[in-house]
Amino acid sequence: MGDWAVQSGSGIRFEWGPAGAGRLAGEAACLAIVDVLSFTTTVSVAVETGIRVLPFWLPDGCAAPVERAAAEKAATVYARQSGARLAVPRRSVTPDSPWSLSPAHLRRAPFIKRLVLPSPNSAAIAAAAPPRMRVVAACLRNITAVGSWLTAGGYGTARQPVAVIAAGEQWPDGSLRPALEDLLCAGALISDLHRRGAGPLSPEAAAAKTAYEGTADLARAVGTGASGRELAAAGFPEDVAIATEEDLSVVVPVRDPDGAFTAG
Repeated sequence: MGDWAVQSGSGIRFEWGPAGAGRLAGEAACLAIVDVLSFTTTVSVAVETGIRVLPFWLPDGCAAPVERAAAEKAATVYARQSGARLAVPRRSVTPDSPWSLSPAHLRRAPFIKRLVLPSPNSAAIAAAAPPRMRVVAACLRNITAVGSWLTAGGYGTARQPVAVIAAGEQWPDGSLRPALEDLLCAGALISDLHRRGAGPLSPEAAAAKTAYEGTADLARAVGTGASGRELAAAGFPEDVAIATEEDLSVVVPVRDPDGAFTAG
């Protein structure tokens, strides 16, 4: 793979989705996954309370019923083997299964020690990252904490590059839909890292930084963007509100050797 594909020479790099993460993982020292609506936001809410979050890939609604059923069965088995509870789809919560990808649901649900959290994009990125690579979950709630943690660990230099990965969403045909909220959050993290002296930035990272710094009202942009409108129309405006709680969390979810996100 040529240098053009991995943004070589840059301390801070930026790409989209599982394929982009796969391209950059070979040279990066750390992956910072961004999935504002809602995986990394939900992870931050869960880890704040002491829950260990195990990501699990689950296909989106565009998948064939047979494929989705097989993945759901595998998730159930994985949760049982891991001694964890399994998060269900937002609309499937019950008093017995109150945990879902919704951060609002997580705030109201009883505490558990371990939670399997399925996701179509972010879980695939976390699962595919090399076992020894540091992987952190970044969202608008913990930008400053993540930036501080990364630079304190020496990440964000040409010798120890950070790959900031915007998970994005999916179109109905399963292809990647770049999501505004993930671009802006990635830009916010890149801006914070650059302010702390990390770098140099790849052109891709610099463009994400510019997008963030040129957005006057971040919460409004996220709320009125396609993903925010989709969630609100589906009956989950509270999830959008939680996702735009800028810099309220000091917890950095870091993937541990068992593959679970815990407080770093």
